[in-house]
Amino acid sequence: MILLVFIGFLSITALADDSTDSQSYSFSPHVGSGLGLSYALTGNGRITGVRVWEAYNNFIYGLQLRFGYTWNRPIGYQYGHILEINLFDDEAIVELSGKYAHYIQSLVFTTNLGRSLHAGQPRGHSFNMHPITEKAELRFISGRFHGAITSIGAHWAVVSEPYGTNRKYV
Repeated sequence: MILLVFIGFLSITALADDSTDSQSYSFSPHVGSGLGLSYALTGNGRITGVRVWEAYNNFIYGLQLRFGYTWNRPIGYQYGHILEINLFDDEAIVELSGKYAHYIQSLVFTTNLGRSLHAGQPRGHSFNMHPITEKAELRFISGRFHGAITSIGAHWAVVSEPYGTNRKYV
């Protein structure tokens, strides 16, 4: 009898741990036509910067993220007007929104401090991506590109390190 109670306790504890872990990560499904090659913009540490290449009165051509001091390889085309936002030590991306048709027409990266980067032209179907828990932030993005960006999805997670710990100034 004691063994059954102990096994039941372990099962409940394991379920509680799984529910905590599942709330620390969430995924906002891809939007757009999804044609072309797949990509994932990932890196080590927190996102500290975003670059977007847009064509005037047109769609999003390319994307690039910075993790710590390192920019990852850009995806899509580095064509058109480049827009950039550099995040403060206590800042994280908490929302990704915009418009899409065949290509991603516009993107808005919004931070927990209320700043945002707007790129592209607002035409097409609207989307709004955000984490399921308020402590989570954007960790990486994925999707497809065929010349320009044809789809985008957002991956959110709670980061265990406090803000500002991934940037050391010398």
